[in-house]
Amino acid sequence: MFKNMRRKERQSTEECAVAILEKCEYGVLATVSQDGYSYGVPLSYIYKDASIYFHSAAVGHKLDNIAANHNVSFCVVGEKQSLPEKFTTSYESVVIFGQASQVTGEEKKAALLAILAKYSPAYMEKGKAYIENSEDKTTVIKITIEHMTGKVRPQ
Repeated sequence: MFKNMRRKERQSTEECAVAILEKCEYGVLATVSQDGYSYGVPLSYIYKDASIYFHSAAVGHKLDNIAANHNVSFCVVGEKQSLPEKFTTSYESVVIFGQASQVTGEEKKAALLAILAKYSPAYMEKGKAYIENSEDKTTVIKITIEHMTGKVRPQ
């Protein structure tokens, strides 16, 4: 179902792809609108338990798209450097295909705490109070990964 990478010599190991996911700060979620247009939106995320989690308001374009079609793509770009003298770029990236679904209960709370730990580690106690006060206004989406490829082009 998923195409093989054309430049196999640049395909990273799964361990390398996971390391890229763990260190990157944001990714781009791609969904399909009900009118057939693709919709890509940058967002913060966490890689946890071999899945991607992100939070959102309770309503919005990406949630409408996911409700209509839960097949999504997610990508991140890690380290990159332009190499003008070689007419190329060194980079590392990961592309994921998966199923997006809303999570609730303890899984939702664990994901929000993991997001807090990644983006605001110096403010954990204040962040926990914030989560408690806004948890009912926050949606958490999990992307269950079906296919993942990492790609690396060194200098």
